[in-house]
Amino acid sequence: MNIHTKNINSPVISHLANVAHSLCQSGLLGVFYGSISARLSANSFLINRKDALLDKMTNDSFITLHDKEDYRWQEASLDSFIHANIYRNFLEARFVLYSHAPYATSYSLNHDTIKPIDYLGHRILGSKSKILDSKEYETLYERADTDIVRYFKTNPANFVLLKGCGIYGYGRDLSALVKLMAVVENSCKILHFNNLLDQSYADESRFEI
Repeated sequence: MNIHTKNINSPVISHLANVAHSLCQSGLLGVFYGSISARLSANSFLINRKDALLDKMTNDSFITLHDKEDYRWQEASLDSFIHANIYRNFLEARFVLYSHAPYATSYSLNHDTIKPIDYLGHRILGSKSKILDSKEYETLYERADTDIVRYFKTNPANFVLLKGCGIYGYGRDLSALVKLMAVVENSCKILHFNNLLDQSYADESRFEI
């Protein structure tokens, strides 16, 4: 028995595990890359362990953390500090998700904003979303929790694409949050392929028959 989740309602764990599996199948989570959590109370939340196989999670794959840091934080996901700070600052956050989405992460390396050109992306994400500069990777985890929360407080969005890292998001409904992540990834994928097409037709040869 996992003593760190023994009092947690099993449907919550099953729901997180099922969603994580689906995200892995779709490529939004890697086997070891990404994190998912659920708020349990005002000062506690459930999150995957740092060594969890995200596509095959069980009760033992999760751990409960409280505001007061203790030995359990060493076993939890490296993103736990980011999740915790989001929960502290946004009461409406019931779930937090980090996706190492490949197309969105790749797109962020050479752009400062997401400007969706597809209908669904434009309707859900808006005409433009700022990409948060991760700056120095060596110091990223020392400031990511405050940088991400600051972004959410100064931008009307519940997701952020962190340059070279992926997408962080929070929300009341996990299914809605997953759909949002999927739209961000898909819009970046479309932008990526559209850019490749434009580069292939750098001159007017596209009009030649």
